Amino acid sequence: MQDKPLGLTRVLARFVVETDTGDIPANIFEYAKIALMDWISVTLAGKDDPLVAKLIRYSDLMGGHEQATILGHGMKKSASHAALINGAASHALDYDDTLEIFVGHPSATLFPSILALSEWKQMSGNDLLTAYIIGIQVGATIGACGGAEHYTSGWHATSTLGHFASAAGCAKLMGLDEQQTVYALGIAGTQASGLRSAFGTMCKPFHAGMSSQAGLVAALLAGEGFTSAEDILEGRDGFLQVLNGKLNKDAASALGKKWETENIIQKYHASCHATHSPIEGALSVVKEEGLNPGDIKSIKILASQMALDVAAKTNIKTGLEGKFSISYCVANALLRGNTGMQAFTDEKANDPDVQEYMKKISVVCFPDFKMVEAKIEVETNLGQVYTRMVNIMKDVPTIETRKAKIKNKLIDLCSPILGDKKSEELSEAIISLEKTANMRTFVNQISS
Repeated sequence: MQDKPLGLTRVLARFVVETDTGDIPANIFEYAKIALMDWISVTLAGKDDPLVAKLIRYSDLMGGHEQATILGHGMKKSASHAALINGAASHALDYDDTLEIFVGHPSATLFPSILALSEWKQMSGNDLLTAYIIGIQVGATIGACGGAEHYTSGWHATSTLGHFASAAGCAKLMGLDEQQTVYALGIAGTQASGLRSAFGTMCKPFHAGMSSQAGLVAALLAGEGFTSAEDILEGRDGFLQVLNGKLNKDAASALGKKWETENIIQKYHASCHATHSPIEGALSVVKEEGLNPGDIKSIKILASQMALDVAAKTNIKTGLEGKFSISYCVANALLRGNTGMQAFTDEKANDPDVQEYMKKISVVCFPDFKMVEAKIEVETNLGQVYTRMVNIMKDVPTIETRKAKIKNKLIDLCSPILGDKKSEELSEAIISLEKTANMRTFVNQISS
């Protein structure tokens, strides 16, 4: 009699438990270190966002042990609250990385919990990187099970999938066994939520912090024998059925063979990733055709329905809303050139020149597009028409180029906070993180 096939939840739990550092190719660790460099950069840059102060005050009210550091604030909170606050801070600017199969922002949901846990328990840099890579793979595998349909039905996949990624990474760090990891995934899954209707408010970055915190809590509870459903993903009334996913029987076939960490894309513009292909396409036309912004009569952007759903705002009143407006992002890029944090203040969003230029830009749905790809059609005042096709998820730089770009991003974002010398030292410490024996020492370097 044949054994009953394992369900997806247990397959993932077994992967978490049985995968060791030596099973992961060396170059995947290099991608993970780039991701950490980027995540710390955007977390420190987002430390003064008003929502962070509100979460810190909340944590002050709740109290608790001083176990893990709130980056950029020189204070320690409970590991749970540190995961929540650092996670929200890292997503506050919408400048953090994305992963297509994850349909969202993976690092903001995973690094906060495993960094808090590894600092608290004084684990090694190698432990942290291994947990990150494994957590990413778990979240990506679940994302392959109808993640796009899940997202388009209204769920914020960064949060929902992030619950599982965080739980898996924390379970690995804690050394949970297979049954405990099944329960950790179950505890995380029954908490998984986050609605896209909250985009443009403080709740969007809160989702990232919430998922990171929930994953850590799930692993801690599972380690104490707290139980949950053993088929939280594939079971009747489970995550995939209820939250508009669908079981992909082949989703787990790549486990241990393919590593989605290498497919994570970092941002070079401080806005929703659905705005990046239009930005790059418009800038490419202007540069390659020798145009000035005033030479342009109109710009038509063809994008996916998903991109329109999240980034087609036109009535822009705040910098936060500007991050989710393709027309604002393109107008800003053409007129100012600076697409970093400074472009998304309330003052810049209400600039009359940018608001007027936005009227030249139309954004329409192209049914063949599914994610963040875009076609840009630029018509000049002389009647010339130039087109570009861009997909920032596919046109990625080499690992060395990416490392250099993200190091520059770190220096740019962290120098105002840490100073040039300390920022340079931080980048070098991340690049050699596998040599770090105690993550508490590493975190102290950022905080002191």
